[in-house]
Amino acid sequence: MSEWWKKSVVYQIYPRSFKDSNGDGFGDLNGIIEKLDYIKKLGADAIYFSPVFESDTHGYNTRDYTKIDTRLGTNEDFAQVCDNLHKDGIRVVLDGVFNHVGRGFWAFQDVVKNRENSPYLHWFHIDLGGNSNYNDGLWYEGWEGNYDLVKLNLQNEEVITHIFDSVRFWVDEFDIDGLRLDVAYCLDHNFVRRLRSLCDGLKPDFFLVGEMLHGDYKVLVNEGMLHSATNYECYKGLYSSFNSMNMFEIVHSLLRQFGPDNWTLYKGKHLLSFVDNHDVTRVASILSNEAHLPLIYAMQFGMPGIPCVYYGSEWGATGNKHDGDPALRLSYDKPE
Repeated sequence: MSEWWKKSVVYQIYPRSFKDSNGDGFGDLNGIIEKLDYIKKLGADAIYFSPVFESDTHGYNTRDYTKIDTRLGTNEDFAQVCDNLHKDGIRVVLDGVFNHVGRGFWAFQDVVKNRENSPYLHWFHIDLGGNSNYNDGLWYEGWEGNYDLVKLNLQNEEVITHIFDSVRFWVDEFDIDGLRLDVAYCLDHNFVRRLRSLCDGLKPDFFLVGEMLHGDYKVLVNEGMLHSATNYECYKGLYSSFNSMNMFEIVHSLLRQFGPDNWTLYKGKHLLSFVDNHDVTRVASILSNEAHLPLIYAMQFGMPGIPCVYYGSEWGATGNKHDGDPALRLSYDKPE
């Protein structure tokens, strides 16, 4: 097994806003193909694509796990993207959004229509005696109380089968090399173990990285579950240290995680390091001194872990999370 991720630089792309190829104001798959030379020039070893499948709006509210979002292109278009990347030796990692789906997900729509007669009733956490703020005449659990994101029942074998069949489909159709698991800290642990076993069988060097915000990353990052997790502790330490002109915080975190003492938390682990991503304010907007942009990247690339760069931020694109997703994820095609 190659464990290619241990020596990789990952480039994160939010396809809907990466590169507009047809003038409609939104990114698409042809735009990604147009930017392949730039991606190669950056030296990326892998591309992590934020959600690419049919969804209600932003990608994390999936409607169909087997269909590329029609706003981006077709399944055939994405297969061409993956083929081109693989020819250049660049791996492909997709966003695996398995904790929840969108209200437009076909199985949930069947439950809303057919209620107790729906064969998918137990795919979700449903109370037919309740109601939602959409006035469906039933209550369902949403992710962290968000009713736009319908929580899946990951202890239901039919749900697991559907997700696993989708992963097999992505490997068969697009030859993907890994998954970033959205809100991994919410996932059923047995589901994660079974997913690891499935992926090991599909591709011996398949990479699984989970979104984790706090706590002990080893709960999910271990031999039977995930290979890596998002290093949010060091994300905070990186920008805070530069803004305070005092490296104490990031040094403390790095020593706690990877230091020479036997008790350090993640010795031998390869966590995903980043200075920003699609869920937080872009680093150029949060640094108090813009001249520190190359320095914070130098520190990120010099620390232990797998460096991940969010598209556009490498040249100083701005965006404030407090202004909402559109402000953060608008097209950031670098001006010539």
